[in-house]
Amino acid sequence: MSETEFIEELRSKSEKAYSRLLDDFQQKVYATCISFVPNTEDAEDIAQDVFVEVFNAIHKFKGQSKLSTWIYKITTNKCLEFIRKKNTKKRFAFLQSITGNVIPMDMTNYFTEMNHPGVLLENKETSKTLFYAINQLPEAQRTVFTLHKIDGKSYNEISEIIDKSLSSVESLMFRSKKNLQKILENFYKNNI
Repeated sequence: MSETEFIEELRSKSEKAYSRLLDDFQQKVYATCISFVPNTEDAEDIAQDVFVEVFNAIHKFKGQSKLSTWIYKITTNKCLEFIRKKNTKKRFAFLQSITGNVIPMDMTNYFTEMNHPGVLLENKETSKTLFYAINQLPEAQRTVFTLHKIDGKSYNEISEIIDKSLSSVESLMFRSKKNLQKILENFYKNNI
């Protein structure tokens, strides 16, 4: 079955097509989710939301890119949306703590899943530190870094997923590496 036929099957809400979609993309989508949000339960929830969105929005797919690129775009957006909401809750908790209402949440133990295949680090503390540092990057840099270094996407694929030029992706990657280096240097300077 060609991709066009497969998309038409999805549009007709075929259970067989949806089952194939899950077979083809479930692990890939989950791997991307766990790259952005390294907590098993949250990554599973986001992955589930991605497939609901794909199934409900397949009629909007224009075919200007591959289906996989469109799915990765939805996945990336869902992950970033989740992170933004979590950061908003964290800021709100911090503001409440200033006024004496609530103790702020400690996010250092949030990262429960450190066995991601793209992150082959031997030690959980190093993994936590790395994910902490990645999450300090500006959103665009974090997105490019995660898609390239953790998910193994090429610059061309990232360019399609985030709708930016190849030179913009390269620039964001360069800046993310520089910023990550500074963040890690400061972290180790302050914690050793």
